[in-house]
Amino acid sequence: MKILIIRHADPDYAKDSLTEKGWREAELLSDRLSAMDIKEFYVSPLGRARDTANVTLQKMNRTAEILPWLREFPGYIYDETLGRERICWDFLPQDWTIINEYYNKDLWHMVPAMKNGNVIAEAQKVFEGLDKIIEKNGYVREGNLYRAVNPNRDIIAIFCHFGVECVILSHLLGISPVVLWHGFCAAPSSVTTLVTEERRKGIAYFRMTAFGDISHLYAAGEEPSFSARFCETYDNFDERHD
Repeated sequence: MKILIIRHADPDYAKDSLTEKGWREAELLSDRLSAMDIKEFYVSPLGRARDTANVTLQKMNRTAEILPWLREFPGYIYDETLGRERICWDFLPQDWTIINEYYNKDLWHMVPAMKNGNVIAEAQKVFEGLDKIIEKNGYVREGNLYRAVNPNRDIIAIFCHFGVECVILSHLLGISPVVLWHGFCAAPSSVTTLVTEERRKGIAYFRMTAFGDISHLYAAGEEPSFSARFCETYDNFDERHD
């Protein structure tokens, strides 16, 4: 089984849609995906993900199932420094790296800020929703592995957002999402690919063969978007700092 996790193309957040560049990215992405034999499509309810998916779906004359838990990850915490709520997946490095629990796949949500925000409840919705899709397609979660009830080479595509993508990967790979949120960057329209490995009959694990792949952009001479990244050096004020 193969899972494609696709981040929406370059976003126009104010309109919850795509920028002009984003529409170009979505078109190039659709050329790539439409050449694949994809069994099922799933999509976030938010406009920027649906618009990205629709370019591919229309080209393939297909439809996608809209799943509420695929929306951008809505975990909110109270930031005492700022004196207000904020998303749980955007800390300054000097704030989160000093807390060892954030690196632990079992303890990251027990840090007081996360615990008080009940972030794990939102993560559980993602974990459970993902496992239902995987079970529907032949693999049942048992501990940290999957029982291959109906082993297959089917492909499913999930159109979503970077924050929730990291939560999905944390569940499949056993990594704290905090490390993924802050140490990885999936550019707009990128494709992350995971495949099952069944090295012993009936026992499957997912291996990531590509993260944030934007080869469809490079092949067409389209520069990747800077969205989801921060300034490479502090003195570059053309790139975002916060």
